[in-house]
Amino acid sequence: MRFAFGHEWQSRKALYRSDEAALALALGDPQTRILPLWRGKPHLGALGLCWSTLADPLLAHAKQPFLYLGTHEGRNIFAADISSWEPDALDRAALAMFTDTSVQIHPNAPKGAYFGELRLAMMQVPGVEAALAATARALFNWHRTHRFCAACGAETQTAAAGWERVCTTCAAKHFPRTDPVVIMLVTYGNKLLLGRSHGWPERMYSALAGFIEPGETLEAAVSREVWEETGIRVQDIRYMASQPWPFPNSLMFGCIAQAQGTALTLDDELEDARWLSREEVLLAWTGNHDHVLPARNGSIAHYMIGRWLAGHV
Repeated sequence: MRFAFGHEWQSRKALYRSDEAALALALGDPQTRILPLWRGKPHLGALGLCWSTLADPLLAHAKQPFLYLGTHEGRNIFAADISSWEPDALDRAALAMFTDTSVQIHPNAPKGAYFGELRLAMMQVPGVEAALAATARALFNWHRTHRFCAACGAETQTAAAGWERVCTTCAAKHFPRTDPVVIMLVTYGNKLLLGRSHGWPERMYSALAGFIEPGETLEAAVSREVWEETGIRVQDIRYMASQPWPFPNSLMFGCIAQAQGTALTLDDELEDARWLSREEVLLAWTGNHDHVLPARNGSIAHYMIGRWLAGHV
């Protein structure tokens, strides 16, 4: 696996989610590990995630019940949202940046442990741990934005160990939301089409992407998004791979398509798009292009571009 978040752990143990007795036993097991997250940032250490046990004072800030993620390597795995903790001298401007480079250190954390942006750490964290952190982040994102019932407007409560919300008034059940997105390499002979959105870091370019609309196939979404954003018609659309992307709650479907021409007509969604030769893409990939930086290592865009450069697609 050459991109982040695509690994699977031992078992999600979905049947345990509604078994309160089994969850209580799992939580009380001294071998159980709990991952604290603060406003979407996992607790990180020198070798990957920094796990807690039930007695850890960090968890005094956590909402109950904890999110149950299943088992891995014989241990039960939970995640806890400690977003109620307010660090001293919080840099709110950094939190609002495209990539938040700030870190938060809890006074009771082990030496060297910190809360950090998952996108920056996704290739330093072991594959399964990155997938666990991404899943926890996505679910906590969903809980934060779905506190009220879509059927009657009343408040909802967490259920099924964090995998459901139930309305306190009409008893409607609500399940985690995942937004499907297509991300596509558009090629024309020896050229690749890359674009950049408004507000991205300077010189950063990546594959085109967009949300799949109701009633669309992957192929239809690829064709529509490329046409809307760049005025390019495509054909020979093929699926490559998929990646969970918890920023905030997407599932990226990677595809490749062949352009029917090269004349660009950009819409308002893109700040810029350009055709790059294979040689130019290689320069960008190695950090030697004067105007283009590569897609982030660990993203499916980076993986797909690498496959194209190597001639595997």
